[in-house]
Amino acid sequence: MQSDRVLHPKRCAIRIETDQGITGECVGPLVVAARQVDLLAAHLLGADPLAREPLYHAMRLSLAQHDGTGVGLVDIALWDLAGKFYDAPIYDLLGGRHRPLKAYASTYPGDRAGGGLHTPQAFGEFAIQCRDLGYQGFKIHSWVDDVDIAEEVATVLAVREAAGPDMDLMIDPAGVYRTFADMLRVGRALDDANYCWYEDPYRDLGGATASHQKLRQLIRTPLLRSDFVRGVEAQVEIMRSGSTDFGRADAYHDGGITGALKIARAAEGFGLDVELHSCNPAHRHLMTALRNTNYYEMNLVHPTGDSSAFNHYLGDYRDTLDAIDANGCVFAPEGPGLGVEIDWEYIDAHRTDGKVFEQ
Repeated sequence: MQSDRVLHPKRCAIRIETDQGITGECVGPLVVAARQVDLLAAHLLGADPLAREPLYHAMRLSLAQHDGTGVGLVDIALWDLAGKFYDAPIYDLLGGRHRPLKAYASTYPGDRAGGGLHTPQAFGEFAIQCRDLGYQGFKIHSWVDDVDIAEEVATVLAVREAAGPDMDLMIDPAGVYRTFADMLRVGRALDDANYCWYEDPYRDLGGATASHQKLRQLIRTPLLRSDFVRGVEAQVEIMRSGSTDFGRADAYHDGGITGALKIARAAEGFGLDVELHSCNPAHRHLMTALRNTNYYEMNLVHPTGDSSAFNHYLGDYRDTLDAIDANGCVFAPEGPGLGVEIDWEYIDAHRTDGKVFEQ
């Protein structure tokens, strides 16, 4: 059944061609990243595409006055190219081995449409649906436009009551709570309901270390920061400050697979786990090669249908509510590089802009 909540978001795609006929490819969720490739092309033309580490540093320097997301798009494509060059999946290049990845259902934000995620009880019913499909974890994404803290507390408790004591539960308000008091009130409900983690609750968007240090003193539920902080240096400062209990990484936000791997290794040095943000082939490969990580985020799922359209991949790869196996797991693709085939015919048919850079 299809839902009117299905998203058809704008995406960007990149293709890096070599004089040996090997091409690295990547589709990304951040259109702004494609705009930044204009500033990165000079580093790529004529360069050794296997020299990812020096390219990573050169590209980051070029984008020092920007958010740097263009580095992620290019770096993932370079890892795809390397896998094709060596005829190996990326997780193999990272020293991993093919293994199941435990997934959690990460909901679409609350809505007000009947039959969706419109009440605390509806969230609870969806948690049961996901548990019955095989998911071992479930994450609430809060109402965005008209969040009510009493309703948030009711949702936290309703989901735990519905899911039972054994399902791992999380909540991600995505920075919508207005005050520290709001954040604390929900946090105490999370303690009562034994949640696995509390993610980015506050309007500071993860930037206020002192408030999260104080929150950790007042509640027991572990904190996870931050989806809105970019790069290994900033993430290390958050971990060092003691204001988070989990590391956070996203290959598209944090400098590609190269950058996300640096964050994961830094978290390991602090004795922390690192959780990868959202779902995509790059994260499946990364997670396959990491020890200190717990869950694959099956992001933006909804009880009336899948909330993301993945029409840009050929074959059977998908990140949808029903993409898990009977044990609630997914696997990294086994083909060379990212192991997925991009449907360039579909992309060209829906293309709105683009550039070609040639030496």
